[in-house]
Amino acid sequence: MPQEKADLRNLSEPKRFKRALALLLMTLVLPGSAQIVAGSKRAGRYAWRVVAGLLAIIVFLVVLGLIWRSGTINLLARPGTLRVVQILLIVLAIGWAALLVDAYRLAQPMMLERNHRLATSILDGVLVFVVAGALIWASSFVNTQRDFVASVFGNGQKSKAEHGRYNVLLMGGDSGADRIGTRPDSMTVASIDADTGRTVLIGLPRNLAKVPFPAGTAMAKQFPNGFQWSKCAAECLLNAVYTYAAGHKNLFPGDPNPGETATTQAIQAVTGLKINYYVLIDLAGFRDLLNAVGGITLDIGKRVPIGGGSSPIKGYIEAGKNQHLDGYHALWFARSRAESSDYERMTRQKCVMSAMLNQLSPSTVLTKFQGIASASKQVVKTSIPAGELGTFTDLALDAKKLPVSSFSAVPPLIHTGNPDFDLIRTKVAQAIEKSEALDKAASEGDGKTTNTPKSTSTTKTPSTSTSKPTTSPTKPATDVDDVASICKA
Repeated sequence: MPQEKADLRNLSEPKRFKRALALLLMTLVLPGSAQIVAGSKRAGRYAWRVVAGLLAIIVFLVVLGLIWRSGTINLLARPGTLRVVQILLIVLAIGWAALLVDAYRLAQPMMLERNHRLATSILDGVLVFVVAGALIWASSFVNTQRDFVASVFGNGQKSKAEHGRYNVLLMGGDSGADRIGTRPDSMTVASIDADTGRTVLIGLPRNLAKVPFPAGTAMAKQFPNGFQWSKCAAECLLNAVYTYAAGHKNLFPGDPNPGETATTQAIQAVTGLKINYYVLIDLAGFRDLLNAVGGITLDIGKRVPIGGGSSPIKGYIEAGKNQHLDGYHALWFARSRAESSDYERMTRQKCVMSAMLNQLSPSTVLTKFQGIASASKQVVKTSIPAGELGTFTDLALDAKKLPVSSFSAVPPLIHTGNPDFDLIRTKVAQAIEKSEALDKAASEGDGKTTNTPKSTSTTKTPSTSTSKPTTSPTKPATDVDDVASICKA
């Protein structure tokens, strides 16, 4: 039952004013406390139960996150969970605002002098606006996250790690107004240790010829001697597999993504790795994503043209240390072909990937999430299911602590016109074995130490060398222990 309204006539004006302020601030700190003291005890206790329940849920999630980070992220990233959180935030905003208005009523503002009544009214209005506004903004943020997850990530099958590794195909391609990446301009496999997050980037040139396909697939039956036919020229290179499959959907009945499927199959056969998932990035919109995260900073060894080829060179990205690149310039740094080879361009693309991994902090994602999500929905397409988002977020956080190594199937080791695929598979296996050896050596500690042991290879500079180069090379090596050592990122 509501308490009888307090008789404030025997209190001095300063005490009545202090009482009014106390009731409002009590509601701000502990919703329902003003009602317990001066209003409906039943309403106050109900508010306390709600607050206690929410605090219990938050504590549970924090503890769960400390014990099982990836599972917690997977739970919180589900569209259904996010919808529930969004509704709860809106209900909480309405309920808290109502309690603040009721606390103002309990303060009996008509018993206050004019100036004190005005101050109390303004304070209550500000508190309602701040509390309700913050919760409504949070609900909008959650809705953006839900929309982002639903738009970018699918409900496909989860793919288990093969030999303790996830292999994700990263494709970048230019698109038109109504399509995404019809011919991948760059292809890189990120081979990620499922326990430590240590990553090997495997670069495959777009002009790789005669690529094979796994036995039993439609493309293997169509091209038993590799992807080639009489006088096919540029139409039978690796980056044309996507276009061919998209134009021959009859070979992939019921498959909504024949281009991605065929390209994934080709790269599986080339590398000898099981490809768990793909990520397709529209390079034309990539600059928006980079702008959303505030750009990247690199040490650049030689200036890179902006433009070239069929269009005139408009300028240059100048060489220098700690060069900050916005989306426009980072995109040209990654894609420019003028005055350089495709293989050098592949190395620059790895530099951009490494920079984004190292410089994209959780705080950046949180504070700039609206822009990231908006850009990503336009430029990213992936087969990674929403249920695996936590797994890969967890691995990305671990990967930030470790150097990224790489192997590129480029000349002089690999002749792209007539590739030795057995050699490519051997080199890929060696690069992964070398990366795993570092984790094995580090397992004497906590298994995820940032003090990476030196490589035992006699042919490569260790990633912890004291004479670490910091600029992007003009002639990149095919095998690199630490991508950041050739372009500081």
